[in-house]
Amino acid sequence: MRIVVVGDVMLDVDLSGEATRLSPDAPVPVVDVSDVRRRAGGAGLVARMLAQDGWPVTLVTVLGDDDAGSQLRGHLAGVQLVAGTSGYASPVKTRVRAGSHPVVRFDQGCERTPVPDVSPAMLCAVEKAGVVIVADYGRGLAANPQLRELLGRLAGDVPIVWDPHPSGPEPVPGVAVVTPNFSEASKAVQAAVGTVPASADGVAEILLERWHSQAVLVTKGEEGAVLLQRGEKAARAVPAPRVEAGDPCGAGDRLAASLAVHLLAGRDLPEAAALAVHDAADFLAAGGVSSLPDTQGNGSAPEVHAAEPARGRRTTEPLLLARSVRESGGKVVATGGCFDLIHAGHIRSLAAARELGDCLIVCLNSDDSVRRLKGPQRPIIGQHDRAELLLAMECVDAVMVFDEDTPEAVLDRLRPDIWVKGGDYKGARLPEADLVESWGGRCLTVPFHPARSTTGLADALAKVS
Repeated sequence: MRIVVVGDVMLDVDLSGEATRLSPDAPVPVVDVSDVRRRAGGAGLVARMLAQDGWPVTLVTVLGDDDAGSQLRGHLAGVQLVAGTSGYASPVKTRVRAGSHPVVRFDQGCERTPVPDVSPAMLCAVEKAGVVIVADYGRGLAANPQLRELLGRLAGDVPIVWDPHPSGPEPVPGVAVVTPNFSEASKAVQAAVGTVPASADGVAEILLERWHSQAVLVTKGEEGAVLLQRGEKAARAVPAPRVEAGDPCGAGDRLAASLAVHLLAGRDLPEAAALAVHDAADFLAAGGVSSLPDTQGNGSAPEVHAAEPARGRRTTEPLLLARSVRESGGKVVATGGCFDLIHAGHIRSLAAARELGDCLIVCLNSDDSVRRLKGPQRPIIGQHDRAELLLAMECVDAVMVFDEDTPEAVLDRLRPDIWVKGGDYKGARLPEADLVESWGGRCLTVPFHPARSTTGLADALAKVS
């Protein structure tokens, strides 16, 4: 169940401030630096994103034996690190920003180095992966023959997400998906065949055959992405939501991390790709890399234990949680509803449902679903806030939003051991009973509290508003 990130790590430094004058020495802006932020970049950023979201993650990489390498170890606190020695200076990329505008970037130690060696411990860590992300940043680790041979053997059994680099090697054959952006994909096609198709679809088609992967996902920034899978005649568009975003740094890393999580949870690639594109857009809308906590190089990054997701963030992926609980011999309990205005009756029913098993997943009607069921004035509270309120309860372990009018489709994906409804169904066979029993599950009811209802609460609020 562990996510393993393999790739090159660098130290990213952001110097930010205001530029209100030009230098007297040359016609260049003078930036009065007011903030200095350091973080692990490259594969380190991917691993850190996953760890901060609460996922059990191992980073397999090589580090330089220098001050930058020591800082990187500090910024990777909370990540299980299996690192060899690169034998070279750790790469450092420093960006200078005036307000939200980049001014200049200067690199140190970022030149291409010989392919590093890999240790038995590094190979052993990769072998234990439930899913692998290869975050290649052109420093040579992805070209190591032993590592490539191992990844080639794993490709048939373990999903591998390969994020390529123009200076890096081609992906090993058979990986689940390769995720170049359009510029990277075009350069790869130019190097391979000498001409580049005008469309991302045409580029994806050439690369799918060139790389012998199971799929290619070519990202196109705010235009989303195109996905071409082996055996399909045409690529499918993966649209991105419109967001206001400045610096796109880290979007590709967020997409690769999200793809891995959704594939590990058992989603098929088209659904995983659609969710990952949205996750990357949400990441940029929230501020991108500037929104990530800064450890100031002191090793004090918030540590997340691999055994369970970080409690305060509660980002547990419901399908992955269900799989983990079942594999450990536990019972998965699910319930569903709109939960438009959460009241004491909801809380008592949810607490009772949680007592029936080892985790409770709430299947939550989306805003569109609630409108169709209850009318255009509902929901009173949007789905994101409703999910957040549910997750704030100790008895709720995950929330899974669904857009249909009934929960059958989401139940078929989740396949809980126990499906729970309120006691108002007592004496009647639950509508979902046949479906739940088809995989050996059970339908149960918990006590119903008739004096408490969302409609009654909404009516009471309307009288005092």
